[in-house]
Amino acid sequence: MATDPTISLKIRTSLGDYLKQDPATILVTHHLRDDLGLDSMAVIELLYRIEEAFDLQIPDQDLVGLTTVGHVVNYVEKRLGKTAAAAPTKKPATPKKPTSKQKP
Repeated sequence: MATDPTISLKIRTSLGDYLKQDPATILVTHHLRDDLGLDSMAVIELLYRIEEAFDLQIPDQDLVGLTTVGHVVNYVEKRLGKTAAAAPTKKPATPKKPTSKQKP
């Protein structure tokens, strides 16, 4: 699934700052605990940073599903209303047809 590169970069940059490593080395496939070595407190700290960066609040019940960098990116995209699918295009406004009824 394609992701918004701006959101992905912002999240990977937050992770890189926290882990003190180059964000380019952090992949969306990385598992927060297994690959990046974050414990539960570090995950909470990271998600707090993400809440601040994107001005949103992540409910505690949503934390369970956020296990990889990609999950976090997809979650933030959904919360911001930016899905990875193509954005809907607006149809051009169709002019109103003149009515044949005219007042006498």
